[in-house]
Amino acid sequence: MATNVSITTSYAGEFAGQYISAALLSANTIDQGGILVKPNVKYKEVIKTLSTDAIVANATCDFTDTSTITLAERILQPEEFQVNLELCKKDFRSDWEAVQMGYSAFDNLPPKFSDFLLAHVAAKVAQKTENTIWGGVNATAGEFDGFVTLMKADGTVNDVAGHAAVTATNVIEKLGNIVDEIPSTLYGREDLYIYVSQNIARAYVRALGGFATGGLGANGLNGQGTTWYNGGNLNFDGVKIFVANGLPDNTAVATIKENLMFGTGLLSDHNEVKVIDMAETTGSQNVRVVMRYTAGVQYGIGSDVVLYAAA
Repeated sequence: MATNVSITTSYAGEFAGQYISAALLSANTIDQGGILVKPNVKYKEVIKTLSTDAIVANATCDFTDTSTITLAERILQPEEFQVNLELCKKDFRSDWEAVQMGYSAFDNLPPKFSDFLLAHVAAKVAQKTENTIWGGVNATAGEFDGFVTLMKADGTVNDVAGHAAVTATNVIEKLGNIVDEIPSTLYGREDLYIYVSQNIARAYVRALGGFATGGLGANGLNGQGTTWYNGGNLNFDGVKIFVANGLPDNTAVATIKENLMFGTGLLSDHNEVKVIDMAETTGSQNVRVVMRYTAGVQYGIGSDVVLYAAA
């Protein structure tokens, strides 16, 4: 059975415009290099972790072994996902681009619509991947366990107490609480980030605009009020802020970039959408849209993670 297609436009001559889609959430966590991408993972990859306790001791004439070495592992195992759509060409014969389908009874999808559909499917997958990277739950169809789900289940992760909805009034306090939990071994590292949701980023920008918000005075950063921000980089207490579009509201994660990993088979699979005309195989008037890819996330060391999230 073909995918239900609802066409609500009225046909009145040749199509003179462009198809417009609603703005899609960018998969910026991957696109902007916010995490470590590990391609070519066919089934699963074992991530080895090593830790030691005190290794320096007072010198003696003898060899005396010190410390304890602990080897552990975490598993990065991408899951398989797919997009399957089926459209009947007959539904488009009375629409805007009917002439573009050709005059033969063995016609094709309108080419402009076909191109748009491919881009739209790829963008929707990117949006879903971004959201799942952070807030995904494996029990939900089309998702794998995201970072927040994995971290909530890990007792070694540093949880920030006193979680609350973040506003321009309390954002300075809440970001300060996150920084206070960052292990001293990580603070000051070049690749240390606080990954924040969009609503936390907006609250922080507004707070820095001042007007007596959060104790920043009337005129805000550099006396520019709410005009101070032009889309540049943000930081707090010397720690870079990464706005992760897929993080749920009022959620933040602080860790180093190399501790967060995204695994997949081929990166190109995330950009490849196949359009298959079934007229050549089954003789039907249907066109199938197919996309297949693998994806999954994992982090290395839980004690190197600070999580600000609702319980």
